[in-house]
Amino acid sequence: MALEVIIDKFVATCVGITSSRQGGNFCCLPPLVPAMPLQPKKILVVFDFDWSFVDQNTDCWIFEVIAPHLRRKMEVLQRSVEWTDLVAMMLRESHAEGITRDQIEVALKILPVHPAMIRAVTRLKSSQDQNATFFCLSSANQVFIDTILKDKNLDDLFYRIVTNPAEWREDGLLVVRRRVDPTGPQHGCTLRCYPNMCKGEELTTFLAEHGEYDKVVYIGDGSNDFCPVVRLREQDTVFARRACGLQRRIEREGAQAGLRCKVIYWDGAWEIEEAFATL
Repeated sequence: MALEVIIDKFVATCVGITSSRQGGNFCCLPPLVPAMPLQPKKILVVFDFDWSFVDQNTDCWIFEVIAPHLRRKMEVLQRSVEWTDLVAMMLRESHAEGITRDQIEVALKILPVHPAMIRAVTRLKSSQDQNATFFCLSSANQVFIDTILKDKNLDDLFYRIVTNPAEWREDGLLVVRRRVDPTGPQHGCTLRCYPNMCKGEELTTFLAEHGEYDKVVYIGDGSNDFCPVVRLREQDTVFARRACGLQRRIEREGAQAGLRCKVIYWDGAWEIEEAFATL
C-alpha cells in the first residue's frame, strides 16, 4: 500500500501528464498538443497591365478605336518622343478634334479582358488556402486602369496600383504625366527601364514596406518588366508572355543579369488560370 500511495502522489504532481498503471508498470505520457492550423501561404501577385492583365495595349487601343489617324501618328513619332509624353500629346490632339471623355471611356470598357484572367484573379483573391496580395505595376495610366477595372467589377482587386498619374480636366481633357517627372531627379536604372519609371525600384520599395512574402509571382510581357524580374528570388516565379520583349530579354540577358526565379512562358489567360490554381 505504501508504494501505491507514493505513486499516486507522484501522479498528482504531474500536471497535464497522462498516467497508466497496468500490470504493475507505470508510464507518463506527454499530453496531446492540438495541431496548429496551417497558415495560408503569403503570396505577392504582381501584374503588368497591358498585354498581361488585359489583352491589348491600352495606349494604342483607344486611338485605334476612336482616332486611327492619331494612332498612325504615334507610329511615326514614337522613336523621337518619350512614350508617355506621346500619349499625352495625342490625348490633347484628340480633345482639340472634339473627341469626348465618353468616347474614351467606351473604348476602354470594350477593351478585351479575357474571362479566364478574371476567373484566375477572383478565385485566387478569395481563396482560403492562400493569402494573396495583388500589386499592379504598369506603364499605362491611372485613369485607363481604373476605368477598366471598375467596368469589370474588379476595382478592389489591387492593393496598390503604381502607374503614370492621370486625371480628367473639367473641360474633358485627359491629362497624363510620367510617374517620374522629367524635370526632377531621374531613376538611373542600369537595366534600361523606360524614363517614366523603374519597375525594379518600385517593386523593391513595395517589398521593403510590406515585409517578406513566401512567394512572389510576376506576370508581365514587356522589356521594362525585366528589371523587376531579375530581383526575384529562387522561390519566386515569372510568367512571361511568349514572343514578347520580356521573353527575349530573359533568354538573351537573364543569365548574365543573375536571374534566379522560375520562368514560365504563356500565351493565353487560360494558362494563367491553370497556373494560379496550383500556387
